[in-house]
Formats: sequence, C-alpha cells, structure tokens
Amino acid sequence: MTRVAAVDCGTNSIRLLVADLDPATGAMTELDRRMRVVRLGQGVDRTGRLDPEALERTFAACREYAEVIRELGAEKIRFVATSASRDAENSETFVQGVVDILGVEPEVVSGDQEAQLSFDGATKELEGSDHLEKPYLVVDIGGGSTEFVLGDDEVRAARSVDIGCVRMTERHLVRDGVVVDPPTPDRVAAIRADVEAALDLAQEAVPLAGAATLVGLAGTVTTVAAIALGLPEYDSEAIHHSRVSLTQVREITARLLASTHEERAAIPAMHPGRVDVITAGALVLLAVMERTGAHEVVVSEHDILDGIAHSCAAEAR
Repeated sequence: MTRVAAVDCGTNSIRLLVADLDPATGAMTELDRRMRVVRLGQGVDRTGRLDPEALERTFAACREYAEVIRELGAEKIRFVATSASRDAENSETFVQGVVDILGVEPEVVSGDQEAQLSFDGATKELEGSDHLEKPYLVVDIGGGSTEFVLGDDEVRAARSVDIGCVRMTERHLVRDGVVVDPPTPDRVAAIRADVEAALDLAQEAVPLAGAATLVGLAGTVTTVAAIALGLPEYDSEAIHHSRVSLTQVREITARLLASTHEERAAIPAMHPGRVDVITAGALVLLAVMERTGAHEVVVSEHDILDGIAHSCAAEAR
C-alpha cells in the first residue's frame, strides 16, 4: 500500500484527501478528507490578480494540511491548482507559498487535465455498475470554471469553459462589493446569457446531449442535492450517488433566486462559504440539465480530489 496526500485547490475551496492506495488495483482506503472555503479566486475575474487576503487564507489552510500530512505520514503528495491560479498574473506568489509550506510545487493543470482527473475520480467506482447506463457526462461545476467530460471506459471528449459559481457571482451579482439579494431579473438574465454562450463553446467539443447518465460534481451540485433531500445537516454519505430530478433543480433554483443572504444561510445543509455563490451555481446546473436534456443528475461526492489520489497510485505502479 502507498500512502498519498492529494490536494485540490480551486477558485472557491481547497481540499485534502489522505488515503492508502494499492498500486496494483487502485483500491483506496480513505484516512482523512477535509475542505476549507478560502475563496482564492476572489476578484481574479475583475483584476487578473490573486488578492493578498485570499492568498493568506489559502496559505493558512495549507499549513493546517501540512500538519495532517506529517501526522499521517503520506509518502507522496500531489497538489493540483485549477482555475483561479491559471488566470492570475501573480500566480508565482501562490506557487512559492505552497512550496514553502508543503514542500511540493502545485501543478497548475490545464482545463483538459482537470476534466480528466474529475472524470477518473467520479467514475472509478461506477465501473461494473449495472444500474447506470454509459456513456457518462461528468459535469464539474467549480468556482471559476466548469468541466464537461463525456466517456464510458475512457474519456471520449472534454472541454473546460469559464463559468463557475464564484465567477458568475462576482461578474453579475455584486454591486459596490455586496451581493445583490435577491438578484434582479436583468442580472439573472446576464448570468443565463453567459452560461448559454459557454455551453455553446462546450458543445463544439462535447456532444452534451449524447450521454445516458449525467453525473454532477462539486459543491454546487452536492449542496443542491442536500437541499433536495431535506437534510438537517450536510451528510456526504446520504448525498453520494443520490439523484436529483430536473423538476427539483428548477424548484430549488427558483427558491434560491427569491431568497436573501439570511434565508440561504438558514438552510441547514448550507456551508457558510457557499451562501453567496450558490444561486449562480444553481443557475449553471439548471442550464446544463436543460441543454443536455437530462431528467436527473446523479450526484457524486468523489471528484477531482479522488482523481488526483488515483493518479498517485498509477504513478506508483
């Protein structure tokens, strides 16, 4: 067995998975999984730079993770950084900070690489499933970008586009530094227009209506699932592989669009770091389901983070 630590640093959150992996089979035993909302991508869409406060929040999480990794004795660390650090002019500050804290250089992966890792993480345990039809369309709605990956036993097509819950919120739902609650119809229409344009781009590479099963990943999708299930608190086991219908997504999106910050914060399963960005994220999810013609989305708690861990096992073979 090889003990590995996988870190996924996205636009909105940074997550850690420490696990024992069998290099021969890829079987994984999870030891520690945690997430911190650090909003690394704060302001990047507007300024093109990583904000100093966002960097410090991220470095604080890295210091916490470094301690966990040391305590558990991981033999291999892979740190993958996604949309926000791809876009920033001062990404070298971020890279050096991670090296200083964790002793490993973050891999600022391309959108296509991100898509492959997300697909691997989401579908590894679906292999041999007799209740989900192939091909799968894996959709990873992040903070800055959304990845679309179509595949069965292997990836057939992939595309990353710049729509995400943080990017759409900052671009359209913020006025004078404050999120507009509830959003006005013109701001909602602007988000929808951006999302539809991005879906047109994704469609050029990925046949969005060509999948038998839609698999949804990341915080927007899991939070919508938690709301649909009526959970009294966030419960990853209940959420994992749950199914949320198009009708439910429409109803939840409408509810979020009509809500204030306080009303969203009062939703039992809502993480505080998602209160301001969940509305834009739900709009993205709804548009994706309508464009693909999916009647439901299968929700996965396993995503790019698991894909990063599995890639460590592949390297150890």
